[in-house]
This record gives sequence, structure tokens and C-alpha cells, in this order.
Amino acid sequence: MRTRTALALVLAAAAPTVTTGRAESSTHIASAEDRTVVLYSGRTQNLVEPILTRFAEETGIDIQVRYGDTTDLALLIAEEGDRSPADVFVSQSPGAVGYLDSIGLLGTLPDEILEFVPAQFHAADGSWVGFSGRKRVLAYNPNITSDANLPGSVLDLVDPEWSGRIGVAPSNASFQDFVTAMRVELGDDATTAWLEGIADNDAFTFANNAAIVQAIGRGEIDVGLVNHYYVYQALAEDPDFAGRNHEFAADDIGSLVIVTGATMLAGADHVDEAQELIAFLLSEEAQRYFSDETFEYPLAAGVEPAAVLPDVDLSLASDTDLDLLGGDLESTREMIRDAGLAG
Repeated sequence: MRTRTALALVLAAAAPTVTTGRAESSTHIASAEDRTVVLYSGRTQNLVEPILTRFAEETGIDIQVRYGDTTDLALLIAEEGDRSPADVFVSQSPGAVGYLDSIGLLGTLPDEILEFVPAQFHAADGSWVGFSGRKRVLAYNPNITSDANLPGSVLDLVDPEWSGRIGVAPSNASFQDFVTAMRVELGDDATTAWLEGIADNDAFTFANNAAIVQAIGRGEIDVGLVNHYYVYQALAEDPDFAGRNHEFAADDIGSLVIVTGATMLAGADHVDEAQELIAFLLSEEAQRYFSDETFEYPLAAGVEPAAVLPDVDLSLASDTDLDLLGGDLESTREMIRDAGLAG
């Protein structure tokens, strides 16, 4: 295994007041009214702050946001337990909210919120709801590797021809959900063998998907396992960016669709505000934002995906039960580490 360092809302008069600490710390989006919601966000500040700002402008609710890695925040909530100040947890993936549900820390969302999305994109017990979808893909540099030479399945990446050519992000929540889905679909033995094969192929490890895609663009690695939208974001910034997405067949575990989840904590102090925030994430305005600005697949409000995205029938994209992804988060992380990949 090789390791590379990753690259290096609001209504006070007419202007928002935002105070930001460290990247993993907190943002205070002040309101003129005495209504508050505390959000722990596993989505990065640059991605979600614009839509949180719109929520505060429209509702007058003061949002206190703590940003951080999805898995780290889930473990923090677990440690805090009933003492957690969080009302809402926004997760990069269903695995982390599934984990919190398994230890009894999540509340139940009302049916009028759950009904915004198809049943497969919310928890059966109403503990979380998905608001955008990300498809797993293999990003590649077409100047180095032609589409014709790319693997037919994600399972083929353990073949010797991919030695020293692959980038993965073992500590990333989406990668961990992908591994858990592989465990559900193929079993632990096959998943362990795949992880060990990736490590034996001298895969480069990165902190996140963005770092993988940037390394591909620089020609430092040939391919990388990421969520689909990172390449589209890079191309939106630079149309000449040397990166493209290779999509596996819809029934391949490498095409897993992972949803971002929003949940209300069982001990939430601001229940009405928490539910208003989650409902706003499923509104047409927010769904258009996630479609047109971040290039994710909208899950609610009948909003169409951005025109640049390939058509995906989300109802057919994966048969994996998303409720299963959080049941054994720690074991998945341990399996990744034991295989020789830092996670």
C-alpha cells in the first residue's frame, strides 16, 4: 500500500452573521428570531452552507453548525449519547445514520417528511431520510487509460494489471458504505479477499474523493474509486480537466447508489425546527441546488438531475438494502484496516 497526502443560515437586518472556527469546528448562522437548531454536518461547509443560508433566510431559524467527517461525527454523537447538543445529523452516507439507529440514538421522522422520497430512500423505521444520491464510479484519466481498457467490474481491480494504478479513500464514509454493501451482497470472505487484493496491488490511499480526482487529473494515478459528482464538479471548474467517469453495470456492486441521510436525534431539544430543516432539504429549492450546483441526483420533489449527468433509474440502480449499511460500521472499518488499507 502506498500513501499520499491529500491536497493540501441568517436574517439580521439583510446580512447574515457567520462565525467560523476550524474546518472541523463550527459555524454560527445567526437569526433575528429566538428559534434555533443545532446541526452536525458530515457534508462539507462549501457544499451545504449556501442552502443552509437560504433556509435561515426563509424561516428565521438560527442554525448552529458543527462540520466534520461523517464517521467521526457519528462516533462523537455515540460518545455524547443523550447529552449530545445535536438536533439534526446530516450524513454523507446511510451507514453512519444506520449505526446511530442501531444504538438507539435516533428519533422518528413524521410520515409527511418520509413521503417526500421513495421508500427505498428512507429507513423502514423512519429514523432517517435520504435527500440526494451519489453513484459509485471509477474515475480515470483518458489521456492515460482508454475506456476500452477499463475493468468490466469493480471486482476486477484486484487483477495484477492494476498494480500501482489505483486510488482509494479508506477513511471516507462512502468507501466504507461501499465495503459494507459488498459484505451484504458477497459475504465477508469475498470482501476481505477483495480488500487484500487492492492492498496487494499497491493502491494509493487518499483522505477523500476530491483528492483522488485531482490526482487523476494530474496523471499521478490512472483510476480511482469515487462518487460520480466529483468529476463533474472538476469539469465545471475546468472544461479541460483530464478526468472522466467509468460506470459499471447497474447490477455491479461498483455501481452502488449511496444516499445522503438526514436524521433527528432522539434527544433533540428543538424538534419543530429540526423537522423544518429536514423538510427544507427535501423541498424543490434545495433539491434543485443539489442537482444543479453539486451534480448529485435529487431524490424528492420531482426535480430532474442536471443535464450533464447520465440517466440513472435510481429504483433499479442497486438492490442493496440501505438500512443494512450501518449495522456493523466498526467491523467494516476494522476489516479495511486489517486488509492493509488505512481506514
